[in-house]
Amino acid sequence: MILIDANIFMYAAGAAHPHKAPSARLLERVARGEVAATIDAETLQEILHRYRAIKRWRDGRQVYDLARQLFPSVVPISAEMLDRARALLDLHPALMARDALHAAVVMHEGLDAICSYDRDFDVITALSRIEP
Repeated sequence: MILIDANIFMYAAGAAHPHKAPSARLLERVARGEVAATIDAETLQEILHRYRAIKRWRDGRQVYDLARQLFPSVVPISAEMLDRARALLDLHPALMARDALHAAVVMHEGLDAICSYDRDFDVITALSRIEP
């Protein structure tokens, strides 16, 4: 089971880009049940935040709704996950809080990897990052 990062949804829904087609294909494979995957509540929050910040709320609503349709069950964020994210931030000074939280979710839930184009995850040796 892998955790899907928000950037996969955004690339799949976005303008022409080298990551667009692979991201869309991955989400299609998830929808067909060929890839075991999940998302966490932070992924949904990132979608809401990003599209609101760039003033593309209509697109953001569609991406959010697609994510919720594809993943009716969402991993909730717990205090234990936040504690682990805090510890990761202590260990990796360049790591951003959102990335630390996703990493903590993967570790806490015993997931196999995070699927993301964000190479900042690569500093965490206990975490595997894959790309679509």
